[in-house]
Amino acid sequence: MSFTFASWNVNSIRQREKHVLDWLDRVKPDLLCLQELKCETHLFPASFAEAGYHPVVVGQKGYNGVAMLARTPVEVVHERLPGFAHEAARYVEIRMAGMTIGNLYLPNGNSGGPEGYAIKLDFFAALAERAKTLRDEEADFVFTGDFNVCPTDEDFAPGALSPGDALLRPESRAGWRRLLWLGLTDALRALRPSGRDYTFFDYQNAAFQRNAGLRIDHALLSPRLAERLISVTPDRDERAKDQPSDHIPLIVTLA
Repeated sequence: MSFTFASWNVNSIRQREKHVLDWLDRVKPDLLCLQELKCETHLFPASFAEAGYHPVVVGQKGYNGVAMLARTPVEVVHERLPGFAHEAARYVEIRMAGMTIGNLYLPNGNSGGPEGYAIKLDFFAALAERAKTLRDEEADFVFTGDFNVCPTDEDFAPGALSPGDALLRPESRAGWRRLLWLGLTDALRALRPSGRDYTFFDYQNAAFQRNAGLRIDHALLSPRLAERLISVTPDRDERAKDQPSDHIPLIVTLA
C-alpha cells in the first residue's frame, strides 16, 4: 500500500485554514506537515481534528510553529530538534507507518545579522547529527519542510535573490550537501534531475505569474525510502487561489 505525505509552509494556519481543509479533502494524504503556523499550540484550529486528522502541534506566539496532520494516530518522538539549543518552534518528529518523519522550519538566516545566520547553521548542524543518529539506528526516515536553502543555482529564478542571500550562501549549501553526503536523497531531484520546480513565489512583482520562484521546500529520504519513491508533485494550483500562502504544497508518494 502506498504512503503519501506532503509539506506546506502555510504562512499562518488561521488565515489559511479553509485552504488547508479544502486541500486535505481533495488530496487526502496520509500525512501533512505544516510550517509557519504563526499561532500558539492551543490556538491551532480544531477543524482539522473534526475532519478526522490527528494533529501534533508545536506552536509559538506570533511566528514560527510546525504541525503534523495524520490520518492515523502517531507516536510523537521529539517536539524540538535534538542538539538545537535555541528556543523556537521549528521541529517536530513522529513515528508512523514504520517511518520516522521530521517536519522542520529551518531559520531563514537573513535577519539578526551574523548571530541570526549562525542560528541557521546551528540548525543545519543539529539536523545532520540527527540524521547520523537515525542512519546508525538503521531507521527509515524522512526530513521534510521549509529548509530555506536553494541547493543549486537552478533552484531559484534569475534575479530572484541577491548573491549574498542566506538561502544561497556557501555555508548554507554546505549544510544541505552534508545531509546528502550522509546518504539522504532529494526526492524531487531523484525524479526530476533538472527543471524550474519552484515551491515559493513572493507576493511582490507578479512572481508566480512570471514563474520567478525559489525551490526551498524539500523532502529528504533515507536510502530504503528512496527506493520506494513513486512521485513528487509541487502543487502549483494552490498558489493561484485567492489569498494563498506564498509557498505551495510538495506532495511525495512512496510505494
